[in-house]
Parts: sequence; C-alpha cells; structure tokens
Amino acid sequence: MSENFISNDPLHGKTLEWILTYLVKHFGWEDLARMININCFKNNPSIKSSLTFLRKTPWARKKVEDLYISTL
Repeated sequence: MSENFISNDPLHGKTLEWILTYLVKHFGWEDLARMININCFKNNPSIKSSLTFLRKTPWARKKVEDLYISTL
C-alpha cells in the first residue's frame, strides 16, 4: 500500500461521536428518532447517552452508520 492511499470507505476516519453529531445537526433528534426508532433518540436524547447505547448495540450502530452514508 502506498503512503498516498485514500480509503473509499465513507466511514474511514470518522468516529461514532462525529457521525452522530453530524446526523443530529443535519436532521435533529425528532427526525432522527423517526428514521431510526430507538429510545435513546426519543426520550431525553443526548450525544453521550446515545453513544453509550450505540457502542453496546451493533444493530443500532449499523443503522446510524448506514443513515450517515445515505446522506453523502
């Protein structure tokens, strides 16, 4: 691999916190909760509580990552 390799992976270099913050700014919590039906987006949402849930819940994290990719 060369030093100038550029990843085609849209998630490359993006933390889960960065992705979630982007989605909240882009859609807002209410729309995000409609698109991804999880309680941490509906009931008193925060970045911190959502990250805790998403890090422990692979299916929910995948939905968040997939939504981010679809916005690109």
